[in-house]
Amino acid sequence: MNINEAITSLIDAEKQRKQIQPFTEVHKDITVDEAYRIQLGVIEHKKNNGDKVVGKKIGLTSKAMQEMLGVDQPDYGHLLKSMIYEEDSVVSLEQFIQPRVEFEIGFVLKEQLKGPGVTVEDVVKATDYVVPAIEIIDSRIRNWEIAFEDTVADNGSSVGAIIGKDSKPISDIDLPKVEMSLYKNDQFFDSAFGSAVMGNPVEAVAWLANAVGAYDISLDPGEIILAGALSKAVPIEDGDSFKAEFSNLGTVSATFKK
Repeated sequence: MNINEAITSLIDAEKQRKQIQPFTEVHKDITVDEAYRIQLGVIEHKKNNGDKVVGKKIGLTSKAMQEMLGVDQPDYGHLLKSMIYEEDSVVSLEQFIQPRVEFEIGFVLKEQLKGPGVTVEDVVKATDYVVPAIEIIDSRIRNWEIAFEDTVADNGSSVGAIIGKDSKPISDIDLPKVEMSLYKNDQFFDSAFGSAVMGNPVEAVAWLANAVGAYDISLDPGEIILAGALSKAVPIEDGDSFKAEFSNLGTVSATFKK
């Protein structure tokens, strides 16, 4: 497995909006560690070209998604400054390949978290507030034919996030009991509870802090951590608008156009 070649192929695929073969198809022996090193290499390239890490995202937090990819753990990716969109702006679809949206609870940190050994209590103490969020996912991998190592290498398939303006101190909200209602073009289409994310989204953030700690990475004050999708991802079409309403937390919405 040539890590540098893989990094270059992902960078080129994103720039040219083209799809590439799954890494797991070309390199059947690729390891999870190699996949994370590819991800980190792409992020380092973007940082060297003026971008900045502003947070992290957690994926594959539901049993259904883990079973689909044949894994027993979540994955993660990085959020860059260039990936964050204002809630009231229209997001251009021109930059994406095969985008979808997911709906999540975000944690904004006021203290550093660094594994190993981070607990749920540590996460609660380190959290400034929680927010509703929409994550935009996309894949440079052909037709979303992803195995675990493919999505890990491709930044956890993350390309953007819309952070809601509503927020709540974490002490004021029972996250597992938060109910989310989803609307596409003003039509209700799904609902879920916070407990869909590892029983409690706080558990996902603790997992993340310990997982990135293995690469000497910390979760830092001011960072936004997307704790994982409460429900399945939804494909985006030109002109679509989405709204997620979270009980006792607020709403977040986004509109997409070519």
